[in-house]
Amino acid sequence: MSYISSNANRWYCLQETGYGLVAAITAANRIPAVTMKVQNQRDKSQRKDKTGSRTFAGLPAGMRRHTTFDATSYVRDWADQTNLPPHGPLMEAAMGAPGNLWAGATVSTGSTASTINFVSAHGLIPGQGIVYAGEIRFVAAVATPTTVITNAPFSVAPVAGVPITPTATYSLATSLPSVSLFDYWDPADAVQRILPGAAVDQMTVSMNGDFHELGFKGMAKDVVDSASFLTGQAGLTAFPAEPAPGAVNYGLVPGNLGQVWMGVEPYQMFTVTKASVEIKNNLAMREKEYGSILPLAVAPGMREVSVNLEFFAQDDFPTSALYQAARQQSPMGVMFQLGQNAGQLMGVYLKSVIPDVPEFDDSETRLQWKFDQTLAQGTQEDEVVVAFG
Repeated sequence: MSYISSNANRWYCLQETGYGLVAAITAANRIPAVTMKVQNQRDKSQRKDKTGSRTFAGLPAGMRRHTTFDATSYVRDWADQTNLPPHGPLMEAAMGAPGNLWAGATVSTGSTASTINFVSAHGLIPGQGIVYAGEIRFVAAVATPTTVITNAPFSVAPVAGVPITPTATYSLATSLPSVSLFDYWDPADAVQRILPGAAVDQMTVSMNGDFHELGFKGMAKDVVDSASFLTGQAGLTAFPAEPAPGAVNYGLVPGNLGQVWMGVEPYQMFTVTKASVEIKNNLAMREKEYGSILPLAVAPGMREVSVNLEFFAQDDFPTSALYQAARQQSPMGVMFQLGQNAGQLMGVYLKSVIPDVPEFDDSETRLQWKFDQTLAQGTQEDEVVVAFG
């Protein structure tokens, strides 16, 4: 008997067919495990009956239970581009719409850095991601069935005959699906856990750390564990065994690699020191109905999409144009590219952000500008889009 190493931990995630119903996972569903805090509590109701004592007499069995989680994972590579990325179920739980897998297409003649011609019908729609030469961009407009215009230019114009590689794009929707989060440990007789009915209330994409990070906070229907499992929990007849765990076979994306494009006319910002994008769903759970101990469904509220950004100010046109846009309250696009190699790219695009006037931070040797909780806007479920490539 010994202590359990916190490093001997593996996570898997999978979308559910029904709220709180756990499906079977495979090794392909594994995501990088960093930290996960799970809290499962009963209602802390106050007894008001007169017992003649100041001693707490306890609460009866069957009180409502509440489960919350806070998980951090790293952005990983996307090796099998014929299927959606492993983080896909959590992306869908945070954003709503099913992942849109695009197989890629071949470039035709006459393309420029931001107008891409294809040899055949591309099948793309506005907001989808496309990848060329280790860069990811988003379709701003579909000019013709064989031509698209990107939100920002590629570094070089795509060359005729060269393929635009596959992407997986995640968009917003009014309703949110739930996922099951699997939490396995070594040794095998340690307590293993599953969070059925996990709903993402807040997703955060953080850049310029050691590695690019994804944070997921939310609520779950319950915690199912191997130590106290009962037949029928989460629709299971037995606690599921972990797929055969192998060596770590995924690659991480260094947090310092990527690009930032901002402005009414997009300009690449080279002096960013810290950035994050946050999607907050303001979730409520159906947990007050009579006759139920556990939540029955997920109820999303008004969505908030915000950007936090810090960068060194310069005496150049993009910096002054950004300040002018803030003063004039002009909507502008903001795009983040995480990574610099195909198969290890993630893009986040907010098409309409009205920045507040930046905070001037002169506490260091160089002036920094800060945008804090700058909200994105849209017309209908289009404030932000995320793509992998």
